Amino acid sequence: MSRARTTPRRRSREAALQVLYAIDVAGRDGATASAQEMFESAEAHFELPEGARAFAKELILGVEEQRAAIDARLAANAAHWRVERMAAVDRNVLRLATYELCFTTTPAEVVIDEAIELARRFGADRSPGFVNGILDAVARARQETL
Repeated sequence: MSRARTTPRRRSREAALQVLYAIDVAGRDGATASAQEMFESAEAHFELPEGARAFAKELILGVEEQRAAIDARLAANAAHWRVERMAAVDRNVLRLATYELCFTTTPAEVVIDEAIELARRFGADRSPGFVNGILDAVARARQETL
């Protein structure tokens, strides 16, 4: 997909995913940079309009703030998969999408479609199906509690 056809919100999600991935990997190496610091050090590398930049930052900070709750939801809906054993890209696509599903007003269909596209672009061959299956379960469980 060409950059010209990519919406600002999709570009925000791509940037957010890349920062969340960096935070995840850095955290495993014992680094302690905050999500805010990681975003600030990476934001110059993303060509985003100001609104898209703000949305990416909102996603990153929201995921990090709600990470324990997000990981608990993922663990509850990922049969036979521990969150920490998931591929790092898949785990962070799932965290990003679960945050949007549970803590924003973005429609579930949009969140799931965008997550599948992120998984297709940044993940392995099986990532889109894996992400779709878990997010579908998260969305159903969320709907049942409303």
